This record gives sequence, C-alpha cells and structure tokens, in this order.
Amino acid sequence: MSNLPTIFVDEVGITLGNIADAASGAITPTLRIGVTGLSRAGKTIFITALIHNLLSGATLPGFQAMTQGRLIGAQLTEHPDNATPRFAYENHLAALLGTPPTWPESTRRISQVRLTLRYQSDRWLKNRMGLSTLNLDIVDYPGEWLLDLPLLSKSFRQWSDEALDLAQRPNREEEATPFLEALKATDTMAQADETAAETLALAFTQYLRASKQDARALSTLPPGRFLMPGDLEGSPALTFAPLPKPSHAPRSNSLYAMLERRFEAYKTVVIRPFFRDHFARLDRQIVLVDALRALNAGPEAVSDLENALTSVLACYRQGRVNPISRILNRRIDKILFAATKADLLHHTSHAKLEAILNRLVMNATRRARFAGAQTQSLAIAAIRATREGRIKDNGDTLDTIIGTPEQGQVLGDTTYDGETEIALFPGDLPDSPESLFKTDESTPELNFLRFLPPTDLQRSETGEPIFPNIRLDRAIDYLIGDKLQ
Repeated sequence: MSNLPTIFVDEVGITLGNIADAASGAITPTLRIGVTGLSRAGKTIFITALIHNLLSGATLPGFQAMTQGRLIGAQLTEHPDNATPRFAYENHLAALLGTPPTWPESTRRISQVRLTLRYQSDRWLKNRMGLSTLNLDIVDYPGEWLLDLPLLSKSFRQWSDEALDLAQRPNREEEATPFLEALKATDTMAQADETAAETLALAFTQYLRASKQDARALSTLPPGRFLMPGDLEGSPALTFAPLPKPSHAPRSNSLYAMLERRFEAYKTVVIRPFFRDHFARLDRQIVLVDALRALNAGPEAVSDLENALTSVLACYRQGRVNPISRILNRRIDKILFAATKADLLHHTSHAKLEAILNRLVMNATRRARFAGAQTQSLAIAAIRATREGRIKDNGDTLDTIIGTPEQGQVLGDTTYDGETEIALFPGDLPDSPESLFKTDESTPELNFLRFLPPTDLQRSETGEPIFPNIRLDRAIDYLIGDKLQ
C-alpha cells in the first residue's frame, strides 16, 4: 500500500529484483532492513552499534535470541550488491575508538552491508540439528532522499507552487530572501540560458541548506539531492528551481520550459531508480527521528518535522504478504520509529519523549496499521554519550546528564571547548505533546547540546569494547527477533 504512482517499467524492475533476491535466498533466507532518518538523526551510529554488538556478542538483555542462548554468533559476509557501496563499518568503528574518539561521518549516500547470523532454532522442522542461518542485509540511505518520493506524483507546477509557498512563509523569510530576489530578477519566459538556470539553482540550494541549520532545523526541504548531491552535483538533473506560475503558455525554448524538463528528468534519473532498486525491496524499516533537535528550534520546526514524516512515510509499501507472494510483491511488515539521542535526557523523561514521537508519527502509524503492518515507537541511544547525575539548585534537586559537549557548542553565554565535562539539566519535556506545536508561554525551555562519544569503555570477556546504549537491545529484538525463532 503506497501513495506513489509507478509505471510498468518500475513494477517489472521491482519484480525482477525480488525474484533475484528470492533466488539468492533459496538456501539462506534474507531479511532486508532499511535504516533511514533525516540528517543527523544517527543512522551511521545506529548501524555501527548494531553490527558491533552482534559481532562482539555484547550483552543485550532485551534481545531474546541472545538472552535465551540461541544466538550462536554473527559475522560480516560478502557484500551482496556489486552496484551499491558497502557500509564502511570498519572506518566508522575506528572513529569511535580513536584517540580521541569522534563520531563517524554522516550518511551522504546509499550503502549496504550483510551480516550472517547463526542461531539455534526452536522450530525443529528447519533441520535435524535445529541450527539455522539468516542473512541480514542492512540498507542505509539519507532520509532527505525520502523527501523526494512524493515528487513522483507531482507536476513541476504543483511542486513549484508548494515550494514557493513554503519559501514565502515568515519563519523562512531570512533564509529564502536571496533566492526570492534572484527569482524576481529573472525573466523565466525568456530564452533558456544556462547561467540563469545555474544562478537560480544555486540560490535555491543555499536557501535549503540554510533552513536545515540548527537555528531553524526545518525538515520539509525537497529535492533531497540538492542537499546531498553525491556524484550528480552540477548535473542538469540537479540544476533547476521552483518558478512562479506563468502568465501564458511558455515556449519550448524558454527558461521555464527548460527547468520543467529538468524537474521531470530529476524524477526519471534520480527518484525512480532509488525507489525501484532499493526502497521497494525492503522487508522492514527503522525510521530514526531527531525530535530533540526540532524541539530545540521551536514549534515551527516541530510542525515541519511532523509534515515531513507524514509525507514520506505515506510512500512505503506496507502490509503483510505470504512467503509465496513475497517473491513478486515485497512489503514492509514492521516499522520501528525511534526517537534518537535519548541520552540527552534523564531517563525520567524518556516516556515523554516516546509520547512526543507517537504524536509526530500518528498519521503514519494509522496508515501502516491499516495496511496490516506492525509499528512500534522507542526512545533510544544506539551509543550513549552521557551518564546521569543530580545537582542542587536553589534548594531543588535536579536530574541531570553528565558528559563533554562538542567543541563550539553554545549554551547561554558559554561556548564549550570540547574538553570540559559538565552536568546539564536539559529541561522538562511537557506532559502534553500538543504544547510543543504552540508558540506561547506553555512552550518549555529546553537545552540540548551535542556531546562527544564515550571514553573509558568497558570490555567484554573477549576484550571487545562495549558501547553503552539505551534500548538498542529492544530495537534489535523488534526488528529481527521473530526471524530467529
């Protein structure tokens, strides 16, 4: 079940891909999990932590296959897709274990990695020894690319109207003004000119990037490849911008007509291959949501994040399928919504964070469940950067988090040097998530900073470093636990 229009060629490509997956999994079953979220939601950290915990056999109390002693082990195996870059697990782990440790680079393109899990099955029909194997393919892709999927159902005119309406809203005025002024100075009905197209595309891209910064933390910023162009940077397919409605039918050689053709080319060259080759072939999905960043920026950012999540999650092919029909028609049967960076809050606020997440994805959850898919929400930290403590303040006892803010982080009049450990009271999340959408005295004062990775890690019995986490075990169990029975 998806809102996306597809063409015959798309469906043929999706079916052929599913058949190829089924053939390769005839001996060893394969589960494909998509990991996504808007930038800085923690995708790379989540995947690195997931892989490391499974490879090292770290203790994961909420992961039933492990606590029951049925998980024999895991190992990285041959990369299954020669056309997709491999997730650079080793490089990301090295960054986290460096001196000093640093967070790994953010996701900027699609990547994939395969883990093979060996486990003791409790279903004796699998084989006489009860030992089974599962290939776990983890597909990592920027959430900004998801924002492009709804464009498949829109014309250039429709997208332009929506984009310009957003750009003219008061909360985007500062960032959008240079682009809007460049647009006013351009005769879009004049003969097509490459310099004019590049000028508008650059101004539009700069507006999108400025809106994405922490001060605004806006999310509804398609086209996503304008923010993460990869090897398409500078190509005609990425050199267009929204234009106002023309007063008369544009000539085929006009600037307007050229940018309209490039918008359609963007859909053909960029969006459809992503949807066909990767997105439509997933079995399960975790959506990482950096709700705290939006809360820090205020009600407009929270509302914009809700709109972005609702829009992109309507694009999923969701629902249950039986093993036979799955060969031709893959569906996502489980979605996990995860509010990341729970370590920036005291544990007493985690239930409120989950309530906020549930409010943000309310519409998407209803749609998924109607289609037959299961959903769950969790507040997590795949790698915990803080610990908890308490401080006295004017006779009151405050629950705090303790850690070292990244260099350049600012709170009030203080700019942190990246070396000083602090105890921070991040503020109280509201009892009602609805208050976060209102700009009035009910809006809570919140303080969320970015902290450096943990140091002085504990070691497992085999000497492997153990990263502290919050509910990573429960996330893993929800995503793959039923496949290890």
